[in-house]
Amino acid sequence: MTELASPPVEREQDVKRISHWIGGRIVEGESGRSGPVYNPARGIQTGAVDFATAEEVERAVQTAKQAFPAWRALSLSKRTAIFFRIRELVDQRREEFGRILTAEHGKVLSDAMGEVARGLEVIEYCCGIPELLKGGFSEQASTGIDVYSIRQPLGVAAGITPFNFPAMVPMWMWAPALACGNTFVLKPSEKDPSASLYAAQLLQEAGVPDGVFNVVHGDKVAVDAVLQHPDIAAVSFVGSTPIARYVYEQGTSTGKRVQALGGAKNHMIVLPDADMDMAADAAVSAAYGSAGERCMAISQVVAVGDAGDRLVAAIKQRLPKIKVGDGLEPDVEMGPLVTREHRDKVAAYIDGARDQGADVVADGRESTPDGDGFFLGVSLLDKVTPEMDAYKDEIFGPVLGVTRVGTYNDAVQLVNENPYGNGTAIFTRDGGVARQFQFDVQVGMVGINVPIPVPVAYYSFGGWKNSLFGDTHIYGPEGINFYTRGKVVTSRWPDPATSKVDLGFPQTR
Repeated sequence: MTELASPPVEREQDVKRISHWIGGRIVEGESGRSGPVYNPARGIQTGAVDFATAEEVERAVQTAKQAFPAWRALSLSKRTAIFFRIRELVDQRREEFGRILTAEHGKVLSDAMGEVARGLEVIEYCCGIPELLKGGFSEQASTGIDVYSIRQPLGVAAGITPFNFPAMVPMWMWAPALACGNTFVLKPSEKDPSASLYAAQLLQEAGVPDGVFNVVHGDKVAVDAVLQHPDIAAVSFVGSTPIARYVYEQGTSTGKRVQALGGAKNHMIVLPDADMDMAADAAVSAAYGSAGERCMAISQVVAVGDAGDRLVAAIKQRLPKIKVGDGLEPDVEMGPLVTREHRDKVAAYIDGARDQGADVVADGRESTPDGDGFFLGVSLLDKVTPEMDAYKDEIFGPVLGVTRVGTYNDAVQLVNENPYGNGTAIFTRDGGVARQFQFDVQVGMVGINVPIPVPVAYYSFGGWKNSLFGDTHIYGPEGINFYTRGKVVTSRWPDPATSKVDLGFPQTR
């Protein structure tokens, strides 16, 4: 077994304090508890993030609750103008945003800026909130009676977000929530919290009133305080399946709306007629981009028929060209993993797969760069079977498995029997087969010759089965519905002919 770097000595003088954002300003935590924040490329601690108490979460929620009436009452035109300013600021500062992400998450700068761009798309969608909140109207539903529908905000909403997309996923939540007229409390990942504070500062600069957007950091104490708080009407979550299930059960038990997006094990089916160069390029970028730390990563390729040998050879040929290193260095294509513990957990799957009978085509530990960073090179496992841990588990790292099957039906069966149903893809030149695949497959997001089918902002993102708890996907039309509730008004007015006001009948209308 190839050994990985031992922990370095941390330098206390480099550690900065990362605190909460409540009521439009930085608020230092009072719990006395904190968590380490690392620069994964250097392997040293650079920050200590305050962990909130339940009382501090209460303060953030009450601040948001007090800000709600005025924010809700703000006209759609003024709220839209603020969102256009948000859009411009995020666009102008996307590199600064990206550098914060790279420093604490480790993803390369191009990936980080791409993350900000995908969040920006949702902000742009929310700039159309006057159109998105339009209701319906039925004149003369009965004699003299009109009926119309409107959508209104819920109140205080909350988001609990993961480490792998510390800018984009919060944008997927707070943008539609604020646009709809809600106020927001964000509990970001404690592993890379600074992006949320930067977002808070940009929102303030754009004109979002103090108290409308708040950030509290922490661990399970803060999460439970959010889930149990009676003044939080809705909670959005993205993370692992066990925690998604917990968030959904706890949140709904206290009467909240909950959208909880869980884990994934995304398959990419490659048929014998596929363009193998296209498929190999797609597999490499989808498996190893952002070091595999994304819920839409391709972690399992399913090679059908005689596609296996050609595809594995094509992927193997591309692996030495992937430069691994500090994400701020030029030409680096893959950065470190987020923590040392996660890196070691991911690496253990390589030995586990070998012990269980898979072929280790490439062992990422053999291509790990020198230094104390949390690096792991790209790994490729062939002849992985559904009984192996590397197939069953969401590895969340730069380890790609290849499973070989005989027929298209065998491949679809693998996808449909998997407990996750987030995303999947098929590579083929046959349009009829591709159409049949999107009809047959039981997942929420499907790519046809597209390896990571993240929907554009005017559709909604979400999976099926153990990848989603609740019935509402995130952002897009379903996101607007999640952060609002419908109201139907039935109205009747006195007959104008009996009115004491002289209308000058007969009147032309």
